[in-house]
Amino acid sequence: MKRIWMIIVAVASWMAVQAQEIRMTDYAALNQVYAEPVLSEKLLPFNELHIEFGYVLYEAKIKVSSDEDILELENVRDYAAIYTDSTLQGTLTDSKKQMSLRAAPGAYTLRIYAENIGRITYGPEILDNYKGLFGNITLGGEAIEGWTITPLNIREADVSQLKFAIAKGVKLPGFHRGILNVMNPKDQYLDMSGWGMGEVWINGQYIGAYWEKEKLQSIQVVAGLLQKGKNEVVVFEMKNNDQKMIRLTEKPVFK
Repeated sequence: MKRIWMIIVAVASWMAVQAQEIRMTDYAALNQVYAEPVLSEKLLPFNELHIEFGYVLYEAKIKVSSDEDILELENVRDYAAIYTDSTLQGTLTDSKKQMSLRAAPGAYTLRIYAENIGRITYGPEILDNYKGLFGNITLGGEAIEGWTITPLNIREADVSQLKFAIAKGVKLPGFHRGILNVMNPKDQYLDMSGWGMGEVWINGQYIGAYWEKEKLQSIQVVAGLLQKGKNEVVVFEMKNNDQKMIRLTEKPVFK
């Protein structure tokens, strides 16, 4: 009898854990939060776009001559996700400013999503507080020119006004939405393990940012943000766009 009771408790615990999985079933395209684009022959830092923090999309037409072509940026402040058309090539930072493009020879749209992480640059460049992308950028040693630079109003977004649809084959950064069912609202944590970099809202309320490089991999959800029954969770994701699930946990999650 004791063994049967232990099995029942274990099954109940397993079901409780399973109930805390949030399936991100819907997707909203990022162009819904585009600000007015700026056309420029060269890269422009956030400062010249009158942006203090957040995200900017840099786009230009390129021609890849071989899969050994090296993309190199002079300045990355502080983080950039690199795409050719809708294919993620990887990420660059100010300590890693070049990569080989894994693309067959041909014409592509180079898309670089930049985020400034923090307002102040530390170290030897503490007095140089330019953010975003600036300086030279080359592919295979040739300068890339003719940029469309679009500030992204992500943190300022009213996510309740975004138009979502069932997520199918999502490849580019955008907004993901799922439903969290809560029986008894209490302080908990969203485990963002497996996601890359982005922002999170619950019931339209912004609750914080996450980054896979940080030791802390969760965001606190205070009970006051939750309601009994259905709760809407929205995530903006910059690079791991095929993620489908978030887990709600009782304790913070660390690497």
